[in-house]
Amino acid sequence: MTATRVLVLNSGSSSLKYQLLDMRDSSRLATGLVERIGERTSRLKHTVLTTGATRETTGPVADHAAALKAVAGELGRDGLGLDSPELAAIGHRVVHGGSSFTEPAVVDDAVLAEIERLVPLAPLHNPANLTGIRTARALRPDLPQVAVFDTAFHTTMPESAARYAIDVRTADEYRIRRYGFHGTSHAYVSRQTAKLLGRAPEDVNVIVLHLGNGASASAVRGGHCVDTSMGLTPLEGLVMGTRSGDLDPAVILHLARVGGMSTDEIDTLLNKRSGLTGLCGDNDMREIRRRVDEGDERARLAFDIYIHRLKKYIGAYYAVLGRVDAIAFTAGVGENAAAVREAAVAGLEGLGPAVDADLNAARGDEARIISPEGARVAVAVVPTDEELEIATQTYALVGASHDLT
Repeated sequence: MTATRVLVLNSGSSSLKYQLLDMRDSSRLATGLVERIGERTSRLKHTVLTTGATRETTGPVADHAAALKAVAGELGRDGLGLDSPELAAIGHRVVHGGSSFTEPAVVDDAVLAEIERLVPLAPLHNPANLTGIRTARALRPDLPQVAVFDTAFHTTMPESAARYAIDVRTADEYRIRRYGFHGTSHAYVSRQTAKLLGRAPEDVNVIVLHLGNGASASAVRGGHCVDTSMGLTPLEGLVMGTRSGDLDPAVILHLARVGGMSTDEIDTLLNKRSGLTGLCGDNDMREIRRRVDEGDERARLAFDIYIHRLKKYIGAYYAVLGRVDAIAFTAGVGENAAAVREAAVAGLEGLGPAVDADLNAARGDEARIISPEGARVAVAVVPTDEELEIATQTYALVGASHDLT
């Protein structure tokens, strides 16, 4: 028997998301979430996708080790336990791989040490990711654990795109460069867009717009990222739900010198009290559009700023790529906000893209073209699937070595 299942874990600071997939047909067997880890009000929600049955339990979950044991127990009740011989590997989302990891890595002590060394670049994420890996290794030390990095897809950027124009020695000493994030989403969506066009990924140039509460754009030439909007951290680039995106660095100095704000206060301002929230008090695009329709000027300005920044990146990536075959919208806003897609492309008809109003307004869960027939540049809505991408990369790395016949 060949082991074909992959358990995907996404460990946050106080949460653990998981999906169990069968890589024979990429089907999902189970999915769930443990939230509020470390609190008395912890909750585990577990769904068996083959039957649709959902179970919820509440009560204290002390730490990630306890959370994963609880998950293993729920999976075991459905005959999908971590002790199953059909489980080939556990794939872990790791936010920051720096310049060290250009592809997934089977976790060993050296890999763990390098992820630990990168903690200063992702102090909120990498420690939680490490906790998940260590916990899983303790439960199944015999099973391959694979780290899949958000930054890896963007390591193909040329130095001209990845380097900031600051003193090279300083940049190298403190590992300051543009890394990019949402890499598993950009990889998956760019490949699915090529499939939607009936072409090979290596023949297609795509601008991918991952628009959720966090948002990023990428320029993908022939399946390889050549530029992306996020930088050293996920703060750079597009206007986001609570993050400012691009900002004159002197604003930070001004706030410190004139406003007397500490670095922590500025960090909180730019990451949690900026973006759409800072502009109009809402970070939910549905609520913002409702307010726009009712004539709310603050919401209108926030929407216009959001779209203006988005258009700037689309235009910039046209220049970077030279030829664009498709623009792909993905993630929560990109997949569901027709008004955002329409506004982002409006006025760019001279460059080739256009949106068909009826196709754009139609809702659906499948990848689809929303540009009119004959448009020189296709506009697509492509639902992202980061868990499937992590599972696919994990299984590609270890699956062939797990023939248990």
